[in-house]
Amino acid sequence: MQLKMFVLSGAAVALWLAPLVALDKKVSWHKAIQGLSLCGAVACAVGAGNIARRLAEENEIEEWKTRAIKADVADEIAVSTYVSQQSRQQEAEAILNPREALERALALTYDDDERSEPSPKKQLAKPDEERSQNAESERAERALQLKAKGWGKAKIILEIWGVSKGGSQKYKDAEAEYKRLVDE
Repeated sequence: MQLKMFVLSGAAVALWLAPLVALDKKVSWHKAIQGLSLCGAVACAVGAGNIARRLAEENEIEEWKTRAIKADVADEIAVSTYVSQQSRQQEAEAILNPREALERALALTYDDDERSEPSPKKQLAKPDEERSQNAESERAERALQLKAKGWGKAKIILEIWGVSKGGSQKYKDAEAEYKRLVDE
């Protein structure tokens, strides 16, 4: 395509200059050949211009394709970076969550060791009312200890009553008992 454009451009220049140099202006049929030569030169120049325009459009399309490919690559890199960042964050959370659970377990073990609980045989011998009052006082004591350590209400309720935050009736009952025990 480019070769054709170059040949047409060269022919246009040759047809434009050859009659001026080779032909005599005084001879009438030389003037006619000179006019035909100039018309051919213009036609060749127009053809070369059309080819040049077509090549420019093709190059522009290729540039668009290249830009699209580069944008796709950049997008893929951004997505992979985001995914790797998310996976690193999940790994960090997985590392931190067991640590928090371990701290919680250690705090419970430490607090359980401090208290001297009666043996199970003695607990079975107590009447039900006394046992429920003892359990309530232990819950109140435990709730106050956890609150003093900076634990939140939902976390304390989950720890003592084993009920997670939500709209269930068990959680509402546990929350009411927590308020009663802590406010007393």
